[in-house]
Amino acid sequence: MNLKYAYQTGTERLRAAKVPEPELDAWYILEHVTGIGRAAYYADPEREMTQDQADECERCITLRSSRIPLQHITGVQEFMGLSFHVNGDVLIPRQDTETLVETALDILARGKSSHGTEDRDIRLLDMCTGSGCILLSVLYYAKCRAEGTGSDISAKALKIASENARRLGITAGFIESDLFEKIDGIFSMIMSNPPYIRSTEISSLQDEVRLYDPVEALDGKEDGLYFYRKIINESPNYLEDGGWLLFEIGYDQAEDVTELMEARGFEEISVKKDLAGLDRVVYGRYIK
Repeated sequence: MNLKYAYQTGTERLRAAKVPEPELDAWYILEHVTGIGRAAYYADPEREMTQDQADECERCITLRSSRIPLQHITGVQEFMGLSFHVNGDVLIPRQDTETLVETALDILARGKSSHGTEDRDIRLLDMCTGSGCILLSVLYYAKCRAEGTGSDISAKALKIASENARRLGITAGFIESDLFEKIDGIFSMIMSNPPYIRSTEISSLQDEVRLYDPVEALDGKEDGLYFYRKIINESPNYLEDGGWLLFEIGYDQAEDVTELMEARGFEEISVKKDLAGLDRVVYGRYIK
């Protein structure tokens, strides 16, 4: 089997299985199996694959045709230009979430974490950390002294997050905790992409999400705001004076989350849109 035939037949099979963007996924599978880039492919599309490569390509196309997420097949997802290991124990990082990371980095770059932090490390907490993509990306790109902790209720998720920290060469702490249950200390910034999908909407999600993302990372209870309420209510106890709370939100939740933060005494509350023009991040400052 040559490269061109593998790519064309893979695309056809994925299209027949109604997989979104079949050409792109067929390419990613071919690239994952063979290690070739597009330039090498177009230079010699008739290059023969080894039998092992052909068999592995067939296996991956079969898995993707059953709507198993591509990232669970390849084991990786790029986020903020970094490669993260993922599996069924964590939510697959989405490009939308990069808006949260960019917002956090912008706040840190402008020295707005709190007053008088220049001579010490800024302490970051990433709640519901999952794969660790938010915390680790902020630590990787932050141009200030920072230390970070990621918390999650899932021990399996924390194992993946710890592995990603090791793979990226980033020092971070991880703790198994039901929200603030086992959190100690005071932080300059708390970030979170909590479960925010309404329980009744989960059954309507794409198969790749509904069947393969961990439901505890999706389900925001009846109105999708359950975890926002709990985190907003308790976070002032863990924020230093002038510290920031940042959330990823669903496209229709900006007003509700803003009102919850206002009611708890947060100030300078802002909403940031993602690249699609949808409300994606709400953040505010707690001044004691």
